[in-house]
Amino acid sequence: GDPGVTAIVRGVEHGALLVLGTDETRAEWLDVIARPLFGLDPPARVAAAATYDRWVQPCARAPACALACRDRDDQKFVDLAVAGHARWLVTKDKALLALARRAARSHGLSIVRPDAVPLQDALSGLSGARANL
Repeated sequence: GDPGVTAIVRGVEHGALLVLGTDETRAEWLDVIARPLFGLDPPARVAAAATYDRWVQPCARAPACALACRDRDDQKFVDLAVAGHARWLVTKDKALLALARRAARSHGLSIVRPDAVPLQDALSGLSGARANL
């Protein structure tokens, strides 16, 4: 698998990271992993959904924020990260990554790829402290 994602999963499993999600972000994530690019058959998608439900902290729908994403389907992730005071929004999505500078400047939010060095450095230094993801 992806080493960056593996480190994040370890952080979540050890309670060092808190992952936030809403019904809307869950539905979008399920739609994304059903795409052929991911190569997941229906049983694998069911297992992925169960893992999501086990580890993601459910939140109420986040109010819209001023930081606008050019992909309306991804706006829900930005809104949740801002409302949840997340340290990181971890993604491989180009539209979300394009917001990185503005998000850092306006909200102190780091929008990064899973393999981003600052994120990986932070993960290697976590010792039980919780960080919103």
